[in-house]
Amino acid sequence: MSGSLLILLSFLVGLVVGYLSPASLVLENIIAGQYTLYLLMFLVGLSIGADKNSLNILKNFKLSILLLPALTIVGTFIGVSAAAPFLKELNLQDIWAIGAGYGYYSLSSIYISEIRTEALGTIALISNILREIFTLVFTPILARFFGKISPILSGGATSMDTTLPVITQYCGHEFALISVFHGTVLTIFVPFLVTFFLSL
Repeated sequence: MSGSLLILLSFLVGLVVGYLSPASLVLENIIAGQYTLYLLMFLVGLSIGADKNSLNILKNFKLSILLLPALTIVGTFIGVSAAAPFLKELNLQDIWAIGAGYGYYSLSSIYISEIRTEALGTIALISNILREIFTLVFTPILARFFGKISPILSGGATSMDTTLPVITQYCGHEFALISVFHGTVLTIFVPFLVTFFLSL
């Protein structure tokens, strides 16, 4: 749990520093962050490759691995639909579009801002960032009480990159390939589903 608190604290410190820093410095940090993510992905790939049993879990899952992205899509749809009565200022189609970001805040918020309004795009940005932070912080609890697949589903599209290290740490290296597959499929679906819901 201390790792989760450290992740949350790092985010909060970054939030404060970003707010107080000049825009040019923030842009440089974003670029540096991309290279850090590449290095992180390389290290995760290295650990998967070194684990000779990591492919065995794919054999055990067989075709059911294809259902994981579908479960995330359906579960998210049900979840945001259940929240709709409490969000009376937003119409149902917009709520579905926000949920269809699946944590991919950088892309989904741009689509929503361009098709609807910047205010709605900002809501989508915050919503999808919160999904990512929730997964980063609560993966140990999710894995322990709801099974090792639950953090992957919670991470949505981020399960292929930003939440992958924490998923690998608490669920095991054998779940990394499943996590990458799940996140990749959802990432592909995001632009189609977001624009589809906004067109209804």
